Amino acid sequence: MKLRNRKVLVTGCAGFVGSHMTDRLLALGNTVLGIDNFSTGKRSFLEKACSSDRFDLIGGDLLSMDLAPFLDGVEVLCHFAANPDVRVGASDTRVHFQQNLEVTYRLLEAARENGVKDFVFPSTSTVYGEPDTMPTPETFGPLVPISLYGASKLGCEALVSGYCHTFDMSSVIYRFANVVGSRSTHNVLHDFVRKLRQNPKELEILGREPGTSKSYVHIDDCLEGMIIGAEKADEQVEILNIGSKDRATVKEIADIVVEGLELKEVRYRWTGGVDGGRGWTGDVRQMLLSVERLERLGWRPRYSSSEAIAAAVREIIVEKSYDVS
Repeated sequence: MKLRNRKVLVTGCAGFVGSHMTDRLLALGNTVLGIDNFSTGKRSFLEKACSSDRFDLIGGDLLSMDLAPFLDGVEVLCHFAANPDVRVGASDTRVHFQQNLEVTYRLLEAARENGVKDFVFPSTSTVYGEPDTMPTPETFGPLVPISLYGASKLGCEALVSGYCHTFDMSSVIYRFANVVGSRSTHNVLHDFVRKLRQNPKELEILGREPGTSKSYVHIDDCLEGMIIGAEKADEQVEILNIGSKDRATVKEIADIVVEGLELKEVRYRWTGGVDGGRGWTGDVRQMLLSVERLERLGWRPRYSSSEAIAAAVREIIVEKSYDVS
């Protein structure tokens, strides 16, 4: 799938990963049309993009807006808009169905009707649920997600695959580990920085010590993986894991944040969590993705999980993107 010198539509263009992808696509010579409703994305993330005469921004809600006028001449649709909050599914069972599944269906249908043949879709490691094989390859199955978020993303993957095979489209689906870095707006790093800014002597941590153990990938590695994966994909529906090659526990993350804030003698207060120590309902205890398939295409992660977390903490502190209210 070519991602250079084409007309590309990016949904969720003002979000964390979407805004970075928008910048990268522009740098590769593409003409980019971005759509966002700014429910979580920020206009400030598009400052660089808006300085380009090859970028146009549309404000709108993908659940209700007429999509056809914006697909004229579009060659690639990069669908980054989603509700990524895993925890919300336990209290609002409709949000992931509407904002993930229904929106993806609307975009695929609009793409079909308007002759858009290439579809880029970021999915998630949570589609694997809690696999008994680690590192987990893309071929692992059956996929049994344990959250409504993971279920919605798996459903989206199925829709993308079905549309591609039925209507002669092509797609690259990325299953992300936990992505961290500049412009992120919410994750465990933000939570810890916010709490420690409020009380530098004690940190409340959800779950049971040492917490879950998961892979973290820096946004720079993630972007490089997406571009290489798309341009070297050779399947009609290519599925690629993107992550680092190791893991970090929640306690290790807390240690990195404390060090990044230059704090001493911080007491950790564990809540005990739910369901045997998870931080919340639907929280996967362990996650490590196999990235061998993407490595065979020429990609290598530059950051380990701990290095990605440390870099992201520095970026969060500089950007002051944590909520101290």
